[in-house]
Parts: sequence; C-alpha cells; structure tokens
Amino acid sequence: MKPLFTLLMIFVVTGSLLAQGTIRGFVKDKDTGEPIIAAAVELKGTTTGAFTDYNGFYTLSGVTAGTYDLIVTYIGYDTTMVQVVVKDDKITNQPLYMTTGGGVELATVNVTGEREEAKTEVKISTLTVTTKEIKSLPGTGGEADLAQYLQVLPGVVFTGDQGGQLYIRGGSPVQNKILLNDDL
Repeated sequence: MKPLFTLLMIFVVTGSLLAQGTIRGFVKDKDTGEPIIAAAVELKGTTTGAFTDYNGFYTLSGVTAGTYDLIVTYIGYDTTMVQVVVKDDKITNQPLYMTTGGGVELATVNVTGEREEAKTEVKISTLTVTTKEIKSLPGTGGEADLAQYLQVLPGVVFTGDQGGQLYIRGGSPVQNKILLNDDL
C-alpha cells in the first residue's frame, strides 16, 4: 500500500509542476488599430518572452500558473504593462494597445558625397623626354636615340630588332603615341 501511495503522490506532484498555461493576444497601435510587428512581449521578472508576428500576434507558452506583469516594448512607442492571471491548462487572451511617444528625437544627419573621379575616369599618362636626357644615356657604339632611351624605362618592352613593336605597361603597340619636337 505504501509504494502505491508514493507512486500516486509522485504523479500528483509532477502533474501540478507540469500544469502550465498560455498567454496570447495581439499588440496594436491604440490610435490606429494597426498591428505592431516585432514588438517585444515579456513577463516581468522571468525569462519568458516573444516577438509579435506580421499580424501583431504573440504567444507565451509554458507559463506557470500565477499573476504576472506583462510588458510590451517597441521603438517609438511608450512601454505598456498590464497585469495578467495565468491558470493551469488555460489559454489567457490578453490584447495589448500601445501609444506613440517615449522616443528620443535625434538631430538631423546630412550625408553628402562627391563622385570619385579616380575610380571612374581613365587618366592618360605622359612622359616628356628632353634631348639632354637622351644624350646623357651611355651609348653602346653609336649615338643614343629615343628607342634606346625608352628601353631603359620601367614598364617598357621592345620586341624584335629595328622597327619592332613597343609595349608600354602591358598596352598594345597601337595605344602608344610619340610626338617629336626639335625645339626642346
């Protein structure tokens, strides 16, 4: 008889511990009646909480029976708190209505920007060479000329012998323009 009584007591105590209720409802704007999406609903002093869905609906399940303060918060609205009583194995419908306000008004922020020319505009590079610079190049048999001078510059490649192709910094030979001026 004693083991049966002990077993019965375990079921009663466990059943009373597992008996829980549910709180659910809609969170709406008090003035317009529009649902408030993603509002935070929580039971004060507990870790139980939820966010409202697209329709402003929330559900708090597994709440132990008792009296709680139900708090709802959302940016731009005053925090709303109501007292709710949860009963074992019962669903408590608790609509919540929020009023606008409680926000902090920030100063105006002006964002300006200027178009970055370096990223969108192609710049043409130029190199001016004087006769004095060409003559200062040590020659290997004969007089120094423009072709010999250009070959010593970084990024310049000549292919072939006389009359070959001139490649500057990976470009093609048709992309090069050489202007000669005797006045310099």
